[in-house]
Amino acid sequence: MKSIFAFYRGNTPALMGSIIVFTFILLSALAPWIAPYDAEKRVARGHQPPSAEHILGTTRSGKDVLSQVLYAGRISLTVGFASGLIATVIAVLLGVTSAYVGGRVDAFLMFLTNVFLVLPGLPLIVVLAAFLGEVGPLSIALILGLFGWPGGARVMRAQALSIREKEFVTAAEVIGESKWRIVVVEILPNMVSLIVGTFTGAALGAVMGQAALEFIGLGDPNVISWGTMLFWAQNNSALIVGAWWDAIVPGVAIAVFAMGLALLNMGMDQISNPQLKGSKNLKQWKKLNDELQANRKKKQESRKIAGEVVEG
Repeated sequence: MKSIFAFYRGNTPALMGSIIVFTFILLSALAPWIAPYDAEKRVARGHQPPSAEHILGTTRSGKDVLSQVLYAGRISLTVGFASGLIATVIAVLLGVTSAYVGGRVDAFLMFLTNVFLVLPGLPLIVVLAAFLGEVGPLSIALILGLFGWPGGARVMRAQALSIREKEFVTAAEVIGESKWRIVVVEILPNMVSLIVGTFTGAALGAVMGQAALEFIGLGDPNVISWGTMLFWAQNNSALIVGAWWDAIVPGVAIAVFAMGLALLNMGMDQISNPQLKGSKNLKQWKKLNDELQANRKKKQESRKIAGEVVEG
């Protein structure tokens, strides 16, 4: 519990982002119990404006918008988190392996990463989705995850290269620890904040990517998600006929959830790089860093003196 408070203390972006993301997760998980109507059934006349009976109005087909946006969150969040997990796992595996193994393995993996980086991401995904035809949420999550790892892999490699030069890693190598045990026990635990930040960034991109693909008609229109809600709103000319709520509500849901992930990602960046924090926190970080360096210097001097005594 103390570690949780320590994580959020002085880290406003992480706190606000966590509140937003957790709220969306909770509302989506409880959708079957808190949604006022069945999201797939006609419950009123089409394009009925917001009222006491239908707080966010109805769609052209007479379905309750509030119920739909709650149920849609279940699909959109699942796709975002699944895609983020796929991209993060690939980024960690390739980035850390490239940094620690080095040599030809590093050269090949970085070449592969650079190839994926220079490919036009969204246009390529659109072409692939169009080639596959009408794709469901799981297929979209897989496609976005397989194309969302290159940036994270480069960051992972850079961080792993930095950690590899630390004294505790050198000590583990000297005593004969295996490479993979060093990676799992010594390197990865020091990259947790960066890994979480990579995951939130990938999930953010996946939520936006899914909405874009479904908005242009490449998703399954029978699945209720924020992207398909926008697709049907545009297809039914909601804004043109004055039914703004039909298009605005899912758009706002996407924007607010994306903002939550962005804030959480910003908070994780501040943990990975304390220099991004305010001046007060930066001074505290510099003070702690100076104390740490002083303690290390004292230990080195003590070991040197002890060695001279033994030799004497």
